[in-house]
Amino acid sequence: MNLSSFNYKLPKELIAQTPSRPKDSCNLMVLKGSKTLHKKFYNILDLLEPGDVLVLNKSKVIPARLKGKKTTGTKAEFIITNKTKQGFYECSIKSKRLKIGNEFIFSNNLKAKLISENTPTTFLVKFNNPNLNTLLKKIGELPTPPYIKQKVKPQDYQTIYASAPGSFAAPTAGLHFTKKLLKKIKDKGVKLAFITLHIDISTFLPISEQDITKHKTGKECFHITKTAADTINSCKPANKIIAVGTTTLKALESSSYKKGKLLPKKDCSELFIYPSYKFKSKVSALITNFHLPKSSLLLLTSAFAGTKRLLKAYKTAVKKKYRFYSLGDGMIIFK
Repeated sequence: MNLSSFNYKLPKELIAQTPSRPKDSCNLMVLKGSKTLHKKFYNILDLLEPGDVLVLNKSKVIPARLKGKKTTGTKAEFIITNKTKQGFYECSIKSKRLKIGNEFIFSNNLKAKLISENTPTTFLVKFNNPNLNTLLKKIGELPTPPYIKQKVKPQDYQTIYASAPGSFAAPTAGLHFTKKLLKKIKDKGVKLAFITLHIDISTFLPISEQDITKHKTGKECFHITKTAADTINSCKPANKIIAVGTTTLKALESSSYKKGKLLPKKDCSELFIYPSYKFKSKVSALITNFHLPKSSLLLLTSAFAGTKRLLKAYKTAVKKKYRFYSLGDGMIIFK
């Protein structure tokens, strides 16, 4: 299966740089059977029925981006991705002429030294201050995607229900929900189930293998509590389980099942979902954004919707000038 099959042309002006105001006023494409409908996101209320279960990822983006400079004065930008058992940190670094031993200054209280290469895209770094997490809350920034060219307000890159810090990118399908809309959904009798999957920095990385079956994804840790599992399992056959976002769907697919029932689980997953994948969960609809060409998220969505069906929808979205990517419009796909 070739990566080029998952490419499409997107005019740059359709890459959203700011969210809609209010957030639930963005466009919503509805794929239901052979029909394609065009609505506003707040119309999702009309697509849900009492007894349906809406599953949401409550992971919170951490302020893992640090801006500073080398001791020589050269600008540097770090994104901290992990802490090792040895006390070092894995970081992706944007700076000129990086060398082992380079030292960096971020504030009076925070300095760092480059220890070694870790992967083709990350380095091992030693920070001088043991209270790094506390300092990140003060001077760190959210690691927004590189296609967003302006500074994003923190509230625009967190879901309103985010409560479990650990992600390096927002579960963007959830950004469209407002407090008012969620209240209306609950008042209608729709059940909410909150799970956690912390999004890895590799979500920003393109797939490099032309043969997509050879692609390896980053490890992402998730937690499905007994409360969440019980809520999802309580959904009756006549009702729908709706996954809000590809990360939610990945967590559900990475979980354990017994006689068709979801079991509570806390683990890390390297599951890569692409067309031909056989879904285990009982998810019957997926809420998601419009994803980058040749990306793992586009492949996952293609596996759920069907490749021809999805790419046809993307062509329509471009024609109708939908807004794409993290801060753009949404879609709901019914199996």
